[in-house]
Amino acid sequence: MQRRQCIFTTAGIALVMMLGHAAQAQGKFPDRTITIVVPSAPGGTTDFTARLIAEPLSRALGQAVVVDNRAGAAGNIGNQMVAKAKPDGYTLLLAYSGYQVGNPHLFKKAGWDPIKDFAPVAMLTRAPQVVAARSGLPVNNLRELVAYAKANPDKLNYASSGNGSIQHIAGELFKQMTGTSIAHVPYKGAGPAVQDLLGGQVDLFFTTPASVVNHIKAEKLKGLAVTSHARLSSLPNVLTTHESDLKEFTLDTWFALYAPAGTPNEVVQQLNNEISKILASPEVRKKAEDAGTLVDHMGPAQLGEYTRKELAYWGRVINEAKISAD
Repeated sequence: MQRRQCIFTTAGIALVMMLGHAAQAQGKFPDRTITIVVPSAPGGTTDFTARLIAEPLSRALGQAVVVDNRAGAAGNIGNQMVAKAKPDGYTLLLAYSGYQVGNPHLFKKAGWDPIKDFAPVAMLTRAPQVVAARSGLPVNNLRELVAYAKANPDKLNYASSGNGSIQHIAGELFKQMTGTSIAHVPYKGAGPAVQDLLGGQVDLFFTTPASVVNHIKAEKLKGLAVTSHARLSSLPNVLTTHESDLKEFTLDTWFALYAPAGTPNEVVQQLNNEISKILASPEVRKKAEDAGTLVDHMGPAQLGEYTRKELAYWGRVINEAKISAD
């Protein structure tokens, strides 16, 4: 009897151990495909940034990392999708600052909250804006643009990634600072806007460098100015707004990774640790710089604090400019 009990006890211990190992194996992150949601169309800087980290992150984690473009409603569709996703680390948001800290002030009901609905993972890159013009526009720098716009009121237009996007805000601020009248033409993302700029359907686009830098280098578009203190290494011949007598017109955008609120801290930390290594790679840094962006890593805590500060800052800018997307 004692021998039978011993056998059953040993078997029971073995079974418990097996179940424990199985549970650990099933719970180990990641064990399936990870999706990075981009709340805009392919071709823009948000999309570029997602693809910049997707492949190396896939190699580091040993699982596929796919990019899912969910454009529409000035980024709200993609943001809502991630905000409502299961908080397990398998659905992530590649956030664009214009949406993440601008939309909450632009829409009465955006359908998501930048603080309550998201867990900060990592800051990735930042970039100034480039004032890009169609090749046939008879101006070559910002001073000439202002003079032309004043001589031709209401004849120019500018594209944006949608109502309330940072491009929209940039365009309205430019008009206020220069006393010009230029019509706004909203698109569903930077990609479609650039295509119409190339085709001459719109005159101007205030956008991040990655969207237009190659077209400017190929002389298919004109780079009129960079909204920063220093020139970009990828566009060394394009003057800054500081060099163009418009020092107040300084805009910096950033791109960061968020998970749904409630995502386990260990998953967030694992993702951040791998991303930190990826962003430290000279190859990745060069790709970012060639596209007109700069790597600027922040961890979860620092990004969370920065998000709150930016939310307050852009709220003041948007309210003062009296911009609304509704």
